[in-house]
Amino acid sequence: MPLELGEPANAQEELPSPEAITQSAQPDSGLRSLNPGPIPIPAAPSSRSLVHKVSDQRVNLDVIASHQSESGTISTVSSTVSSVESERASYEFLAQTPIKSTDAHLVEFSEAMRTVAKALRQVAEGKAAAQAEAAEWKRKYELETAHKQQSKMKDCGSCTDDNLEKLARQITLETPASDQTACCGNHEICSHEVLRDEVPGSSRRSSHKMVGRKASFKLSWGCNGNKNGQHKHDFVSFEKGDITTAERSNKQILLKWESRPQTVLFITKPNSNSVRVLCAEMVRWLKENKNINVLVEPWVSKELLTQDTDRNLVQTWDNDEETKMLHTKVDLVVTLGGDGTVLWAASLFKGPVPPVVAFAMGSLGFMTPFPSEQYRDCLDNVLKGPFSITLRNRLQCHVIRDAAKDELETEEPILVLNEVTIDRGISSYLTYLECYCDSSFVTCVQGDGLIISTTSGSTAYSLAAGGSMVHPQVPGILFTPICPHSLSFRPLILPEYVTLRIQVPYNSRGHAWASFDGKDRKQLAPGDALICSISPWPVPTACLVDSTTDFLRSIHEGLHWNLRKTQGPLDGSA
Repeated sequence: MPLELGEPANAQEELPSPEAITQSAQPDSGLRSLNPGPIPIPAAPSSRSLVHKVSDQRVNLDVIASHQSESGTISTVSSTVSSVESERASYEFLAQTPIKSTDAHLVEFSEAMRTVAKALRQVAEGKAAAQAEAAEWKRKYELETAHKQQSKMKDCGSCTDDNLEKLARQITLETPASDQTACCGNHEICSHEVLRDEVPGSSRRSSHKMVGRKASFKLSWGCNGNKNGQHKHDFVSFEKGDITTAERSNKQILLKWESRPQTVLFITKPNSNSVRVLCAEMVRWLKENKNINVLVEPWVSKELLTQDTDRNLVQTWDNDEETKMLHTKVDLVVTLGGDGTVLWAASLFKGPVPPVVAFAMGSLGFMTPFPSEQYRDCLDNVLKGPFSITLRNRLQCHVIRDAAKDELETEEPILVLNEVTIDRGISSYLTYLECYCDSSFVTCVQGDGLIISTTSGSTAYSLAAGGSMVHPQVPGILFTPICPHSLSFRPLILPEYVTLRIQVPYNSRGHAWASFDGKDRKQLAPGDALICSISPWPVPTACLVDSTTDFLRSIHEGLHWNLRKTQGPLDGSA
């Protein structure tokens, strides 16, 4: 009998199970199976209501089944309604069934979950970008470190004869005769070493205008001003579980000539009649009384010749190639001027620098301790030796452009004795700089700029920007902001072995400008970087007394440091 969907479960005739119908269907019977493929049904408020709605269509099925006693299978299955039309009607009905019952709370919850998912996705993307940027900075730092190590190995490694000719007479670290330990190769003065001038071979590129022999010297340590050359071998010792540091605060470096100096280079302040007259007088005295060869800059040579000075008294150079070889010819540098003249003299030497005797003919004179009126006595003492010196560290700076293929593609290195300054130039926007120390992030500078200074430059621009005054013999790098737009940005003093990287970020509103000892300004566009580290070639300046006495005298006389009227005693009658 016909069976309608939705009738009670106690119908007279029971429908065959789907398994039985599937098993009994014959592939060649030509009849469509009553078990069609699964029909995708969209989610609805209630599946039972949909079943009742379908049952209301009164889809009548006439199932005739004949059971065979032996096989127990269904022989024929017939449908009174076309299965194709029934399937099409079901699809049309389900497609037109609207979801009328919606919950407002569920909609709000769904919107909130979408917002949370969007925020989490943004956080994940930001974290991935930060990790990628950190990996890139790490890669660049490793390349810079490898480049620096290669440079050190090239400078300190064993050289061939050709390299010795190119690096003739450069200052190297060497142990004394009593200690045969080799140089550590760190470009620093070790506690068990003395600084000695290298004995050069014959130079193939010597000029007829410049002498070709250079005096040798060595450096030693004196304690409490005693010129005995004795010093302890260990800065740090470990004995019986206790760590102690050797006493080293009173040591003064002394220079002693091993052969007589033969050539002196004069560097003078321009546009000064008093300097010009004194220079001519000192040149004649050295030539006639000390039999010393004198080198001067080309423009100074022309000025001296106009004053009817003997042409044979001075020598000079003609091109940049001879300038690069000055350190192989010059035994001593004499400057007549102020601190700026000393900075200019140091800039002429891209490698080793001979000892510098600076006579004060400028304004302040933090690096010019010798009085010009007593030049005979001063030069006598220096030429005889030994005398105290101060080793003033220099910064070695590299500019890496954003278009560079790798970190090794840098511009020509620049050496500075005072400081390198990164400022905003003519831009009206704040300077925006990202600063890194080795592999560590330091800070972002937002202000007028940043000063990276040596300890010798601590009394210059860094002091005016709020930095501390530091003894020039202290190994360190000063990190001083210029007018930072922050109440908590204080200056730093970093150890001398670190490498600083100053990066102009891509989202900076303007360009930055870098100047090196007040000159050679370079523009830094977004993406460009400046790398600063301590140079292996310090500037040895002669001391009038010793490093500490000269430093304190300079800040007392030049800056009137802590000059104040003395407080009177208490009144005894009070």
